[in-house]
Amino acid sequence: MTLDATRATYDTVAVDYARVVTGLDAEGPLDRAMLADFADRVDGPVADVGCGTGRLTAYLAGLGIDVVGIDLSPGMIEVARGAHPGLRFEVGSMTALDLPDESQAGVLAWYSIIHTPPHGLRAVVAELRRVLAPGGHLLLGFQAGHDEHRAMTRAYGHEVSCDAWLHAPDTVAALLEAAGFVIDARLVREPAAGERRPQASLLASRRQPEDLVLPGATKSSR
Repeated sequence: MTLDATRATYDTVAVDYARVVTGLDAEGPLDRAMLADFADRVDGPVADVGCGTGRLTAYLAGLGIDVVGIDLSPGMIEVARGAHPGLRFEVGSMTALDLPDESQAGVLAWYSIIHTPPHGLRAVVAELRRVLAPGGHLLLGFQAGHDEHRAMTRAYGHEVSCDAWLHAPDTVAALLEAAGFVIDARLVREPAAGERRPQASLLASRRQPEDLVLPGATKSSR
């Protein structure tokens, strides 16, 4: 299935999603700790990529962070703008963000890769790295599995049709490291009430240029 199917799904469920999932109600204490740690680390503008109805965009803004919410679904963005009229929201894809290179101090992609197949993760990571400044921070949240596929046919009271993927935390971490990130924290937890699958989050930082070592060289030899 395509991005069009994912967009159509979230356009369909946007209003009811906003009614069911509010604030940080969906996050347990460990998830909230990861979000709070990310917020403490960033010093500058943040992109909330896959922001949905803007609940975490509003959370970050409430902490005084300059944040923009970006989502593939115009329906989600319409709801977000209505719920948070003082914040900035844009329609966009996380594989082609309308943001300048190295312009963000932080990128939040909280359960935003759930519809990205394993072979598409490399392109997503590359785009998130492109917009993140050296030394900037990235927080990814996702359902943990072994690159497992499932078909979504019903969500929030609506018939839908799109693909969803569970990603292996080790695989995602390896992709981040290969792209020049350092993993700062890793959380994999068992399902909480109302959840059916383990949940993962990875907090990473983009390496500074001086931290990069050319092949065959060491820091002491430069």
